[in-house]
Amino acid sequence: MADSLRDQLLKSGIVKQVQQDRAHEPKRPTPASPGKPARKGGKPHAARPSGQSQQDIDLAKAYALRARTEARERQRIEREAAEQARLRRERKLRIQQLLDGQALNKADADQVRNFEYAGKIRRIHVDATQLAALNAGELGVVQHAGRYLLVSRDTAEQLRELDANHVALLVAPGTAGTDDDGVPDDLMW
Repeated sequence: MADSLRDQLLKSGIVKQVQQDRAHEPKRPTPASPGKPARKGGKPHAARPSGQSQQDIDLAKAYALRARTEARERQRIEREAAEQARLRRERKLRIQQLLDGQALNKADADQVRNFEYAGKIRRIHVDATQLAALNAGELGVVQHAGRYLLVSRDTAEQLRELDANHVALLVAPGTAGTDDDGVPDDLMW
């Protein structure tokens, strides 16, 4: 039967040699760290818990540092999101205040003005004078709270300064009657 590795090492004498070499080595005292006087008497240093090495301590410090860094990053992102939300609320409030009482929509409007907004064809109901003013660029159409409101050109320009995405239709003045829409003049419907 095969001897165990330990038995083989003992028979060969290698283990005894290693144990004897360790026994003959002189014990070296641990040097005191620079800048600190050596302690004489008093309490001995507290022993580190068994199984915990310097690498484990460094790894724990690295994890703690990473956790603090990630926490700071999350807090920064939350602050930025809160700031963006606050700015959106303020802009929405200013838009609401600007459009209060400015809508020129009429309940008895009999004509429809179609326009393109957000990639789709939209419509607004106007009367004959509003249609002429809208095509001349004196009036504009803005989108607010899911509705299309007919407003004066000044109001539409002020809204464009706050948020250009809300201006649905604003014809440049002086371009009425020009066929710059890409449709040939000789096309018959």
